[in-house]
Amino acid sequence: MNGLESALAHFLRMLERRVLTPDISNTRLAERGFHVKDRTARELLETIGATFLAGFAHAVEEADPEAAAARMADIPVRFRGFAYEGAAMGYSVVGALPLAGDRRLSRFLDGPGRDHTYMAYVGAGWAMARLPRFRWPKFPFDPLLQWLVLDGYGFHQAYFHTGTYVHRHIRDTPRWPGGPHDRYAPRAFDQGVGRALWFVGGADADEVATLIDGFPASRQADLYSGAGLAATYAGGAGRDELAGFWKRAGRFQPHLAQGAAFAAEARQRAGLETPHTRVATEVFCGLPPDAAADVCVRTRPTGPVQGELPAYEVWRRRIAEELTSSGRG
Repeated sequence: MNGLESALAHFLRMLERRVLTPDISNTRLAERGFHVKDRTARELLETIGATFLAGFAHAVEEADPEAAAARMADIPVRFRGFAYEGAAMGYSVVGALPLAGDRRLSRFLDGPGRDHTYMAYVGAGWAMARLPRFRWPKFPFDPLLQWLVLDGYGFHQAYFHTGTYVHRHIRDTPRWPGGPHDRYAPRAFDQGVGRALWFVGGADADEVATLIDGFPASRQADLYSGAGLAATYAGGAGRDELAGFWKRAGRFQPHLAQGAAFAAEARQRAGLETPHTRVATEVFCGLPPDAAADVCVRTRPTGPVQGELPAYEVWRRRIAEELTSSGRG
């Protein structure tokens, strides 16, 4: 490629970035109408949103996933996973453009995104919420983890359409990925809504619990699971506040613990351990993060499972049951 062609390609990538990247104002709590607990929590949640958009922009601008990963390497450990989430959304969106004809998402997930699979799958779900169905990512997602894509879809809907999905309790029922477990899709969607509630509630555990209380009881287990994951992965609440959240969860405590264990495993797998994750797993799981993550690793199905439930839900129940039997959850 000569100098002129290189300059033109760079210009086109910058133009794609400018056109496709959401406005950063969309991450501001006041813009979204979210609850503000205090300045520290607001700055944390807005930094997470800004970091997500940075990852998205890097993916849109860098056709080579390794180049995008190099640009994300300087992002602080606490926030880097959110950049990978945004990058997965970016590669999903670019890959869906007419005539794109590339495999950026698969190259990202098979390459630098491999250790960030949980967050990357969630990011692909964000893209699904922005794309027509016939443009949804066609990457062959892991059959066990594919439900995280719908988790990301649910998060997006609750985050950007809060009145509909949080305050009016509407639930999408996307028939994806198809197959015998279609009926599980709304539950995966709710797990993403639960994660979003941690942001909608401004990382105020009491406010988040009140939001969950407003939903039908049949949905609250999955909402607490998602909120527990967000509280553990994103942070924003101290030990006493998390203990109060645990108490308010009541009979849904095993689900809260399961979500926290998932978050610990996601951070450990990616090498992004943080002190606030330890505080959360000690409160919700009664374990340090490495032990909580180990529960996820040991109980993970290694192949198809029998019965009406997808392997993903069987896995979630195994985690909750082991945490319960160990004296927490």
